Amino acid sequence: MNLRLGPVWAVAKKDLLLEVRNREIVISLLVFSGLVFIIFNFAIELTSANKDTVGPGVLWVAVAFASVLGLNRSFIIEKDGNALDGLLLTPVGRDTILIGKTVGNFIFMAVALVVLFPIFTALFDVNVLKIEVVVIALLTILGLSTVGTMFAALSVNTRAREIMLPVLFLPIAIPILISAVEGTARVTEGGGWGDALQWIEILAAFDVVFIVAALLAFQFLLED
Repeated sequence: MNLRLGPVWAVAKKDLLLEVRNREIVISLLVFSGLVFIIFNFAIELTSANKDTVGPGVLWVAVAFASVLGLNRSFIIEKDGNALDGLLLTPVGRDTILIGKTVGNFIFMAVALVVLFPIFTALFDVNVLKIEVVVIALLTILGLSTVGTMFAALSVNTRAREIMLPVLFLPIAIPILISAVEGTARVTEGGGWGDALQWIEILAAFDVVFIVAALLAFQFLLED
C-alpha cells in the first residue's frame, strides 16, 4: 500500500465541497434520524427505570439506518455524472480512493452526531454528552463509514444499488452497533471509563479488522 495524505485529502475534500454546496447527505442524516427519534419517543414509554438502558438502542438504531442514506451516495455522484472511470484512472492507488471516501463519510456522520446528540438528550432525557460516549461514537462511525464505503463501492454498479447497500451493510455492521449500544448504556447508567472500556476495546478491534478487510477487498471492487 503506497498511501499519500495529499491525494487522500483531495478525494475527501471533493466530497466535502459538494456537500457544502448541496447539503444532501448531512441533511438526510439529520432528518431521518430526527424522525426515528420522534417515532420512538411516542412508541416507547420511557421511564426513569429504563430510559438509560433503552435510550442508547434508539440512538444507534437511528444512526445506523440514517447512515445508509449518506453512504449510498458515496459513489453515486461520480457514477451518475459519468466521472467514476475518471476517478479510477487517477494516478493513485485504489486504497487512496477508499480512505478518502471513508474520511469524507466519517466527517459527514460526525457533523450529524454533533447535532443529533443534543436533540436525543432533550427528547429522551438521556445524557449522552459525555467524553466516554464521544469516544464510543467516534469509533462507531469510523467502523460504519469504513464498511459502508466498501459496500457502497460494491453496490454502485448494480441496478438495485439503493437496496443492495443496506442488505450488505447492516448485517456486517451488527457487531459495531451492539458494542456501541452496550458501551453507551454502561455510561448512561452511571458508569465511567472502567465500565465502558471493554466495549471501547471491542469497537477498536472491529475497526482495525474492517479497515484491513476493506483495504484488501477494495482492490477488486468498482469493476464493471
